[in-house]
Amino acid sequence: MFVMKSFKIRRHEVGLYFRDGEFVGLLDAGRHWFIDPLRKVRVEVHSLRAPCLFHDQLDVIVKSDVLADRATVLDLKDDQRALVWIDGRFADLLAPGLHAYWNTVRDVRVEVIDVRQPRFIHAELPIIAAMPVARKLLDICTVNRDRVGVLYMDGRFVETLQPGIYAFWKNGIDVRIVEVDLRESMVDVSGQEIMTADKVTLRLNAVVNYRIVDAHRALSSAEDVQQALYREVQLALRGVLGTRELDAFLSDKDAVAEEIEALVRRRAGALGLELLSAGIRDVILPGDMKDLMNKVTEAKKAAEANLISRREETAAMRSQANTAKLLESNAVLMRLRELEVLEKVATAGHLNVILGEKGLTDRVANLL
Repeated sequence: MFVMKSFKIRRHEVGLYFRDGEFVGLLDAGRHWFIDPLRKVRVEVHSLRAPCLFHDQLDVIVKSDVLADRATVLDLKDDQRALVWIDGRFADLLAPGLHAYWNTVRDVRVEVIDVRQPRFIHAELPIIAAMPVARKLLDICTVNRDRVGVLYMDGRFVETLQPGIYAFWKNGIDVRIVEVDLRESMVDVSGQEIMTADKVTLRLNAVVNYRIVDAHRALSSAEDVQQALYREVQLALRGVLGTRELDAFLSDKDAVAEEIEALVRRRAGALGLELLSAGIRDVILPGDMKDLMNKVTEAKKAAEANLISRREETAAMRSQANTAKLLESNAVLMRLRELEVLEKVATAGHLNVILGEKGLTDRVANLL
């Protein structure tokens, strides 16, 4: 039986010609006729606009050498990966294996990467990391602003990473990045019951501000660096207040805070921290001690008020004595003072003069 087959290949296409399941060659643009009475001819048409060539017989096609001037062929080993750029845009990230890309219609550029270095560094990393295909072969990590990332590989410290995007090959190495916040933080040490040197139990609330300056040391020196700093402040409070009496502490709390800050600062440096400030926020006395202190304060204030009153009385009496001496020695000033007194009495609106024993009548008459 005479059977003819016809296949039309357009200009942006290519045909893969198979006979009896075996690859024979490529068919260029045009119409192709085949005599195929036994139906053994098969032609697969592929678009050159979609440049990646996927085929289960790709190894046979590559070995036939028909792709030499038509496609970019990659045979990636286990320690290799490839970046594919098509028309200047990132298109694919290739795993080990055989790959082929038509390059007659589209501009295909390939970068082969050695993955024996676990970290992937590339000038176009933000573009590559944004593509879903990249996450199949890469672990993408982002260190946010105001933070640093402490990089560990197989449990060992490698380096401290600044804010940015980082990528690591998925090649069996355990890669872990611990993000550490470098902004100012606060530890609130509240409800601390401490006994002073004179056996008075106080309840204190203290606050400490700090920031991390050595992220690796902060992670390696303690399981929880904030909790470690909390314990150091507790010990410093007990050590400083236990050697002071209540009155000495209440009269100079700033000195106590400075001493606590000096003690905690040394330990904070060993934890990778910088101590910014430390202070005592609240001092809470027991109820009976509070009443006693209020009575003492009230007595002190009453004594101060009495002292001030006595001082004012003394000053007034001293002023009166000085005035009397001045009037006694100067008759004109005495007469002026008497006239001032009479003027004040007269302006009151009603004047009553009561005459008594002799001397007073003559004195009033003389004044008038």
